[in-house]
Amino acid sequence: MESSHVSALQLKHAGIERQIAEEMSRPVPDQSTIQALKKRKLRIKEELAHI
Repeated sequence: MESSHVSALQLKHAGIERQIAEEMSRPVPDQSTIQALKKRKLRIKEELAHI
């Protein structure tokens, strides 16, 4: 059970990283979107650290 949960969190983390990279590659990145994505990514990272 925990293994699948960890895998799911890692996939979410990687997906958010991709979204951040996509937003940063735009001519005019939306800083509020990037900030929100980074917060979500940090929450997932913290949850992974507590497992």
